[in-house]
Amino acid sequence: MAKQRDVQAQKALLSGATWQVLAEDGLPGLTLRAVAERAGCTTGLVMHAFPTRKALLLHARDLLYERTAARADAAEAAAGDAAAALRAVVLGVVDLVEGRQDESRVWVGFLAAALADEDLADRHRAANRSFVARLRRLVGECRPEWDEDRLGPVVLKLVALIEGFNVLASADPATYPTELQRAVLERELEGLVSVPGG
Repeated sequence: MAKQRDVQAQKALLSGATWQVLAEDGLPGLTLRAVAERAGCTTGLVMHAFPTRKALLLHARDLLYERTAARADAAEAAAGDAAAALRAVVLGVVDLVEGRQDESRVWVGFLAAALADEDLADRHRAANRSFVARLRRLVGECRPEWDEDRLGPVVLKLVALIEGFNVLASADPATYPTELQRAVLERELEGLVSVPGG
């Protein structure tokens, strides 16, 4: 049983190191050696868990998806109604809380790599479509009178706004400060959850 705990502890250590390297050094800095140095272990240990750079990237993307999905699930569960759930999920994804820029940097790094690798692109599309589906459901609950022709474009616009802020703020937070992001998103949300029938 102790051996199993050691394996889990090693995986957690390598997972954290992978995340830190990708968030701080970007895609060019993500190497097996860099992860080993960050974790304070040998490259052999890293290769045992993640034999390739692609495996590191897939792990980072899966970890990002797990974190954001768990946060969105919790936000929805704590909300009193569909409008509150939509607001909590949208504001919970954008870099409004210190430390979330790491998530954006990991997302950008993964997306850059996915442009040249179909396996990575498939993983990206699956996670993105899951997020789109969540927002489509929430906006649909706020606006049950909207048909798909109206709902679909509105949801994609909201997703593009959120992801655009995340990407741009990860490289230029001075131009896209938290206050600006919050104000723009609050205005967008107000149009989605105010008096039905509009």
